[in-house]
Amino acid sequence: MQVENGNTVSVHYRGTLNDGTEFDSSHSRGEPITFQVGSGQMIEGFDDALPGMAVGETKNITLTPAKAYGDADPEAISDIPKASFPPEFDFQVDSMVQGQNQMGQPVLGTINEIKEEAVTIDFNHPMAGKDLNFEIELVSID
Repeated sequence: MQVENGNTVSVHYRGTLNDGTEFDSSHSRGEPITFQVGSGQMIEGFDDALPGMAVGETKNITLTPAKAYGDADPEAISDIPKASFPPEFDFQVDSMVQGQNQMGQPVLGTINEIKEEAVTIDFNHPMAGKDLNFEIELVSID
């Protein structure tokens, strides 16, 4: 049996950047992930790699930003006044912060720079603009 769109599958995977840095791995969590192929639960290129695979097969893929988290958008980087944060907030470069956009929806960002009156926050996905490498092992097809 081979994977087809619509199948529910379980896979083990290891994600790395081009420099070899591991950014995610189901192996380190000790259990595979399960999802429906073609349902939009996974990034496009990961989903696209599965049809045709058989249980026990391992595949290595490299995804460009267009098939992963997209290009980084310079418009998604903003200076936010420090006064917008609680008084006791500990500002640290590279730390993640959560807030709300103008429509009240939650947003996540990474502090890039700390200035006197503001902090520069990048609201792009942390993997935006990066090529991603995955080793995917098909564990089961339900």
